[in-house]
Amino acid sequence: MIIVLKPDTPQDRMEKIKKKMVSLGCETYEFQGENHKIIGLMGDTSKIDASIIQGNRSVEKVIYVQEPYKKANRLFHPENSIIQVGHKAIGGEEIALIAGPCSVENQEQVLSIAKQVKRAGGGFLRGGAFKPRTSPYSFQGMGEEGLELLKKARESTGLPIVSELMSPRWIEKFIEDVDIIQIGARNMQNFDLLKEVGRTRKPVLLKRGLAATLEEFLMSAEYILAEGNPNVILCERGIRTFEGYTRSTLDLSAVPILKKMSHLPVIVDPSHATGLWWLVEPMAKAAIAAGADGLIIEVHNDPANAKCDGQQSIKPERLTPLIDSLRAIAKIDNRRL
Repeated sequence: MIIVLKPDTPQDRMEKIKKKMVSLGCETYEFQGENHKIIGLMGDTSKIDASIIQGNRSVEKVIYVQEPYKKANRLFHPENSIIQVGHKAIGGEEIALIAGPCSVENQEQVLSIAKQVKRAGGGFLRGGAFKPRTSPYSFQGMGEEGLELLKKARESTGLPIVSELMSPRWIEKFIEDVDIIQIGARNMQNFDLLKEVGRTRKPVLLKRGLAATLEEFLMSAEYILAEGNPNVILCERGIRTFEGYTRSTLDLSAVPILKKMSHLPVIVDPSHATGLWWLVEPMAKAAIAAGADGLIIEVHNDPANAKCDGQQSIKPERLTPLIDSLRAIAKIDNRRL
């Protein structure tokens, strides 16, 4: 249930209404935007008589929320959320570009790519230190050593780093070392892991599961939000369909749908979605045209010899012309990159 208050409602009157709702066994969630004052109610609202609430002179209307996700719901938070990452932001007018290698391989590799990402205009460096692989015999990442190399690249370039967390036992290390914690598609419904990152205040980049519906995706975000962490970024990275030409099927319709359903920022991963380097650029352009708040793109200086996903990585020299094209598309909607 949502109680929409009149814009001129004084704070003390809002607090009085909230106190009454708490006494009836509900948790309250307050949102104050430029044009809205909202009290969201979570819990058993069956005992609440909406007609009595509507009789309050400060109440504009009462809305029943049917969807199971509450804190991720745009009804609870009408304005777009903007996630602050140091001096940068994801979800505002500026489109975020996250780029880097699928996995950290050595110091020279990650530092060279980081410098090229920054030179091209990228805002964040991605890099896998711990790698979830389908085969147990594939390269599993450099682990802690990989995180140290990412930190050195950050020191050299100033780019915030994004890396994937696979296990709750590494949570303290990631809180200390990483700017954005990525939860991969395979862990989208690892609820214990979601609760752990929810207890932090670190920004979390949550990837959509391989066969997850949009409601299931938002319910996973709800696990993080429910633990108190509001800094969630949604990532569409392709879903499993009958089509076998591409690695996955990029669901670009998810971008405007998620932005209608939720206030959380939405970015797109055209690299994992397509699995083919030559499709990354057109799908990145399409994602920005669809309204995405950012992109996460795999970049490798020697894709043919990459230890992980070289076939879907573009070379660093392709970043600058790609970003130039993306800027032109962004201008159509008065956004910038």
